Amino acid sequence: MKATQIRQLLLNALTEIAPEIDARKIDADKLLRDQVDLDSADWLNFLIEIKLKLGIEIPDAQASKLATLEQLEAYCASHSRG
Repeated sequence: MKATQIRQLLLNALTEIAPEIDARKIDADKLLRDQVDLDSADWLNFLIEIKLKLGIEIPDAQASKLATLEQLEAYCASHSRG
């Protein structure tokens, strides 16, 4: 899967959890949770959506280290099967 596809799927997952977010305004290298103001439950739901959309489960130990869209994208790209 190409990086642009992964990024779009991540943004789709994010806007499903928080439809008020304008995905075009997300800065890929800034802290994602600060930009979109997700609480813990929304963040967990976002991780679940990533699993559903990309088939990639992000363990809790890794999720806490993936703070930007770029980091999430890189992690998903390295764990993608296609």
